[in-house]
Amino acid sequence: MSLRRPLGAGAVLAIVLAALNLRPGVVAVSPLLGDILATEGLSATAGGVLTTLPVLCFGILAPVAPGLARRVGLERALFGSLVLLCLGFALRLVPGTAPLLLGTLAVGSAIGLGNVLLPALIKRDFADRVGLMTGLYSMALSGGAALAAGLTVPIATATGMDWRATLASWGLLAVLGAVVWAPRALRAAGAGPVGPLRPPGAAPADAVRSVWRSPLAWAVTVLMGTQSLSFYAVNAWLPEIFVASGRSIAVGGWLLALTNLFGIVGSFVAPVLAGRMRRQRALGVVIVALILSGLLGLILAPDAAVLWVVLLGLGQGGGISLALTLMALRTENAARTSELSGMAQSAGYVLAACGPLGLGVAHDATGSWTAPLVLLVVASLVQGVAAWFAGRDEIVR
Repeated sequence: MSLRRPLGAGAVLAIVLAALNLRPGVVAVSPLLGDILATEGLSATAGGVLTTLPVLCFGILAPVAPGLARRVGLERALFGSLVLLCLGFALRLVPGTAPLLLGTLAVGSAIGLGNVLLPALIKRDFADRVGLMTGLYSMALSGGAALAAGLTVPIATATGMDWRATLASWGLLAVLGAVVWAPRALRAAGAGPVGPLRPPGAAPADAVRSVWRSPLAWAVTVLMGTQSLSFYAVNAWLPEIFVASGRSIAVGGWLLALTNLFGIVGSFVAPVLAGRMRRQRALGVVIVALILSGLLGLILAPDAAVLWVVLLGLGQGGGISLALTLMALRTENAARTSELSGMAQSAGYVLAACGPLGLGVAHDATGSWTAPLVLLVVASLVQGVAAWFAGRDEIVR
């Protein structure tokens, strides 16, 4: 019986810290969106564009990440993404709509790279603990989102900072992440670029079928896209939905934080369970049922908001971690994981970008939040179908 090597505390901490930075730059905008729109004179549709830009960047940058990792190495690519994230936060401090958009593009591009690079790093360094490490990674994603949702307004209130400075304050976390990853990037520099990793006897890279031609890969991609559409749409507009129902923006922010807090639970439990299953279909159905319950509850019985955001958070946290886990479980090596991750997050996030913008347009067209929530219900049903096909016991060939 082979002994598994212990988890390196430093490596785990670095991965968790990097993952913590992959959501605040986007989620922190939501509690401040009303102030941003008022200050810049923007409509809800324009607000949808602002919250859509980062998600669109996730999709555009995802195909770039595997090539960048092969050229300079995973560690250096991750360090570069964190430096770019710091730059994005700094740009948002500059007055004017143009710097806000440029900063948002930089933030989205940085996160788009990290979204692809971290799962590949986990597959490479923790192949025997994919479920556990994906759980920790997903918990950090949800934890970063929960912190940004819950603390952004209190930070602004306690410090008296305007929305620009409040958004930029989350850049301190990115600076910390860059500092931690800097020595790792320097140590990796001596080893040279990291090439594709293949097991002995595996076919060369040019003989491997493109993941874009695999129906299973497309199922994982649609799963990634629909769950991300739901997540970013909810995180963009949930506080405003609660404000429209008579609650304060602070309460709306805390309810969004509660959603992401319970997302941490779902994020950890789902990959651990998925890693012990040959097929993940039943798990996917349960996750979608939680999301549907939360969305339908917000439509039909909004007074019980706490219950619905808890269910929604559990489902959305489980959804992202299941999608990330399947990228590793449905591939046989780190190079293939990187390819599937690049595909799923490229096409998936382009689809997800329709969420925040679509909800903003639907709200402007109807004057209520019922139609936007119904659109999310439809997206969740599609997510359930994708989870059923992606959950079968096969490998992307």
